[in-house]
Amino acid sequence: MTDSGTDGGTVGSPAKIHPMALVAAEALLGADVVVGPYCVIGPHVKVGRGTVFRSHVSVEGHTEIGENNQFFPFSSIGAPPQDLKYKGEPTLLVIGDGNVIRESVTLQPGTVQGGGITRIGNRNLFMAYTHVAHDCVVGDENILANGVQLSGHVTLENQTVLGGLSAVHQFCRIGDLGMLGGGSMVVQDVPPFTMVQGNHATYRGLNVVGLRRRGFSKESIATIKKVYQQMIVRPAPTVEESADQALAALEQTDDHKTAVLIIEFIKSASRGVVRIGAVSGSGAKHHKDDA
Repeated sequence: MTDSGTDGGTVGSPAKIHPMALVAAEALLGADVVVGPYCVIGPHVKVGRGTVFRSHVSVEGHTEIGENNQFFPFSSIGAPPQDLKYKGEPTLLVIGDGNVIRESVTLQPGTVQGGGITRIGNRNLFMAYTHVAHDCVVGDENILANGVQLSGHVTLENQTVLGGLSAVHQFCRIGDLGMLGGGSMVVQDVPPFTMVQGNHATYRGLNVVGLRRRGFSKESIATIKKVYQQMIVRPAPTVEESADQALAALEQTDDHKTAVLIIEFIKSASRGVVRIGAVSGSGAKHHKDDA
């Protein structure tokens, strides 16, 4: 490695750019950025301090990257979205801090029609061959295992786990602490704190282990179970009726804030939510709530 000096538009302390890397003069690299061999960084790229590009990483487009991220070989960051409506507009890809982007990951910018931005939060792990399409929003501390595919306009909230080779349909949401079993095909929203699996994915119970690890009390977990018994396991004919029944089942000591969060998520699901039993054509079987 060699210090970049003023080459590559370095801001503050010099970045270290390998002599076999190509960094556009207009790119802005923060202090202690490391650019390994055969990396290519385009002119509209901004990189925060401490981020490392190991080797063979391509970063292009209007891409903003935060601090202390790790990019592994053959990841493609900011390339034009795979959307026929995209006509070269200067849309954005914004990546936060402390993310790990493993081999052959693809992260793509937004489209004008979708709001113009793809946003990645902080401390996420993208394992090899994962894909995040245009106009997605990824929160914090999510884990996407090998080969996970997010279609356009998908939202991952926080602390989700997506099993290997899972795929998520356009405009779907995965709620906080949601968990997808390996190979899941998700075509509806996944409510917070739940586990789903299958093709098409169906509800398999609460993510109890995840809830405990995140400090949820026994009382809060019991509240969550009560809500899902009414909203998912034994729902009323309408979402509004199910919500009323769920709230009626709660005691004064129950965690009403968490209950309302779940109910509002389900009520706002434009594609509906994953439920128990077979989705049309899936052949999935009923699985008992393990909470």
